[in-house]
Amino acid sequence: MHTMWKGSISFGLVNIPIKLHTATEDKDIKLRTLHNKCHAPIKYEKICTVCEEEVKPEDIVKAYEYTKGKFVVLDHEDLEKIRKENEEKAVEIIDFVKMEEIDPVYFDRSYYMSPNEGGSKAYSLLRKALQESHKVGIAKIVIRSKEQMAVIRVYDNTLVMETIHFPDEVRRAADVPNVPADDKVTDKELDTAIMLIDQLTSEFEPEKYTDEYRTALLELIEAKRSGQETVTPTAKETPSNVTDLMAALQASIDRTKPRSVAAGIKEPTLKEKAVKKETIVKKPAAPRKKAAPKVKKEA
Repeated sequence: MHTMWKGSISFGLVNIPIKLHTATEDKDIKLRTLHNKCHAPIKYEKICTVCEEEVKPEDIVKAYEYTKGKFVVLDHEDLEKIRKENEEKAVEIIDFVKMEEIDPVYFDRSYYMSPNEGGSKAYSLLRKALQESHKVGIAKIVIRSKEQMAVIRVYDNTLVMETIHFPDEVRRAADVPNVPADDKVTDKELDTAIMLIDQLTSEFEPEKYTDEYRTALLELIEAKRSGQETVTPTAKETPSNVTDLMAALQASIDRTKPRSVAAGIKEPTLKEKAVKKETIVKKPAAPRKKAAPKVKKEA
């Protein structure tokens, strides 16, 4: 199981070196977006809103927008320093409370805790103490540059850390619109509803619940794949360098506009010139006539 955090947790004078492992996994089916015309994947680029050019990762900085259009730039070194200062601290259990006192609306993510080197005995001690006292521990921890509150409890003989929201991160239920203030129901309606609840009441068995949408989607994908209903992106056309060079040279000639063109005389293209040059056959030079020998006159 992948380790996503290393550190230590303490309660009182007891210090436990631990590792955190993600307890849950997202099994959503990831669907790609394709261009309907050629079935090629869509590329998303980071474009500057002013320069209108693609921005490289090394040219991106973090900033806080304290008012509309005004930012405070935060250097990577400053953020990294704060993160290390907090992550290197031991996670201390601040309080112990009863689990039923924490409303589920506060819970965020779950992480399994395993003892690191030399921490097995202290790990077992905390686990046993939580089981016997029927309590859970409340702590603070920094994960991925964010400080979070956490609940430490026992699940299936393993210590689990549940990150929970801070109180100001949970929206007030009183702000939910259109919630009726009074219960305008009759006794008969209430009795019938309670009877229905009693009939549907059972022990919680998570194994009997399945993601029916994900199952149906996987079956659809497999049926299409088996029926050869698949697509392949259209190959990208790449013109030859020779064609590109000829086009560039021809464009340069067209821009310069020689006088012959200005005078109305059509200038042959580079391609036409090349063809003409290849077809021209040079005539051999005519042999030079020999001069007639001079005859000496007799005296």
